[in-house]
Amino acid sequence: MNEQEFLASYDPRAYPAVAVTVDVVALTIREGALHLLLIRRGEPPFAGHWALPGGFVRPDEDLITGARRELAEETGLGGERLHRIHLEQLGSYGDPDRDPRMRIVSVAHLAFAPDLPDAAAGSDAEEAGWLPVTALPGRQLAFDHARVIDDGVERARSKLEYTPLATRFLAPEFTITELRAVYETVWGQPLHAGNFHRKVLSVPGFVESTGVSTERGGARGGPRAKLYRAGDARLLHPALLRPAREEAVR
Repeated sequence: MNEQEFLASYDPRAYPAVAVTVDVVALTIREGALHLLLIRRGEPPFAGHWALPGGFVRPDEDLITGARRELAEETGLGGERLHRIHLEQLGSYGDPDRDPRMRIVSVAHLAFAPDLPDAAAGSDAEEAGWLPVTALPGRQLAFDHARVIDDGVERARSKLEYTPLATRFLAPEFTITELRAVYETVWGQPLHAGNFHRKVLSVPGFVESTGVSTERGGARGGPRAKLYRAGDARLLHPALLRPAREEAVR
């Protein structure tokens, strides 16, 4: 039997049906805190529960296109701005009992960007909104989304350890104090100002000096702060480890 004959006789109904969905862990910084985009489901299963934006992959879509579509539906983003958002595949979730409707495998994606707009609930959701990550414990989450969220937040925190992603949350010119604030927000812990400053400047290509300083000193006075811009590094070496991880490798 040649290839054409095989495909003509192949019957996919001979195998159990499996569907594919995409879910999006969308994170941004709002009001000095790390926020996550969630929707409250308006229909079964898990009606009334909070869930990640997501849905079934359409027949003419690849996975990343489906993830962008779902993100656009809940945020109103489109065009070039949507494609500039950092979006990467997070992982696959395929527990046989994760969805009561049928066997559904979800391919989750992580979206991480500044200044994401207010959420707008789609037709199948009661509401949508940005919730602080610290406010998630105790909320009813649909499917296995608690696990997916944990994985997404951890991925975002680790990305800041070994990539310059934090600079994308700042103006083109920024101070080291402003950069530290991004790390503290995403990592959820304070950092020693002097140690952070030293580590940032020791990483080749992470930031580069603009040669100018702020127009005035800090809120408590003092000298004007130097301004920096993002460098050309794609990976940070050495990495900026979280304090607990830094202690563990010593």
